[in-house]
Amino acid sequence: MVELTTRQKELLRAITEEYIESAEPIGSDLIVKKYSLGVSPATIRNEMVQLTETGFLKQPHTSAGRVPTSLGLKFYINELMREADIPVKDEVSVKEALWDQRFHIHRLLKEAAKELATRTKSLAVTASEEGDVYYAGAHNILDMPEFYDIDLTKAILMMLDRTEMLDELFSKAVGDEPVHILIGDELGADYLEYCGLVYSPFGAGKKNAGVVGIIGPSRMPYDRVIPTVKYFGSLLDELSVNW
Repeated sequence: MVELTTRQKELLRAITEEYIESAEPIGSDLIVKKYSLGVSPATIRNEMVQLTETGFLKQPHTSAGRVPTSLGLKFYINELMREADIPVKDEVSVKEALWDQRFHIHRLLKEAAKELATRTKSLAVTASEEGDVYYAGAHNILDMPEFYDIDLTKAILMMLDRTEMLDELFSKAVGDEPVHILIGDELGADYLEYCGLVYSPFGAGKKNAGVVGIIGPSRMPYDRVIPTVKYFGSLLDELSVNW
C-alpha cells in the first residue's frame, strides 16, 4: 500500500468524517474553512488529487468534491479512527433486553436484531448457521440518501429474503477478528458500491452459531457501529452457552 504522509492522513481523516456526516462530496473550500492544516488551499487541492490518484479518494460524477473509496474508508477505520466507548448503562440495557430470551434461540435472534437496529439506527440482521434470518430497522435506511435509489433499496430488501445471498456475504470473512467489515466493491456487486456491512460471528462450534450485524451506507459512523456490533456479538456468544 502507498505510504501516506502525516498531512495526507489528516486530510483523509477530515474528508472521511465530513462525508460520513453529510453524505456529500467534500471540496477543498470546506476543508480550508473548517480545518487548520497549516497549508494553502492550492496545496490542499494538490493533496486531494494525490489521494485520488493513489485510490484513497474518488470524484463522483462531475462534482468538484471527493469522497473516500473503499480503500480510503478501510484505511480510516484501521489507522485513523478511534472506536467510541459504549456506555456501561447501554451495555446493561441491551443485556437486560436479551436475557429473558437466552434459552430460546429464535426469539433471542429476533430481539437482538431489534435492539441492534434501535442502537445503530440502521438495518440490523441476525442469522443462524441453520439459515434462519431475522432483521429489523428496514425503515431506517429510507432516511439515508444512498437508499433514495429505489433499485438499490429493493436489492437490499430482496437480499434479506434470500438467505443464500447473505450467506455468501458472511462467508467472505477472513481471520478470527471479532468484527468483519465489507465496504463497496468488497460486497461483490456494482450496485452495492455505496453500501457497507459490519458483522460479528458468535457461538463458534456450537449448534446454533451465527452472525449479527448491520447493513447500511458505506459512510456509516464506524467509530460507534463497530464497538456496538462487537458487543452484540460477544453477548450472543456468552448467551449461546445456554443452547
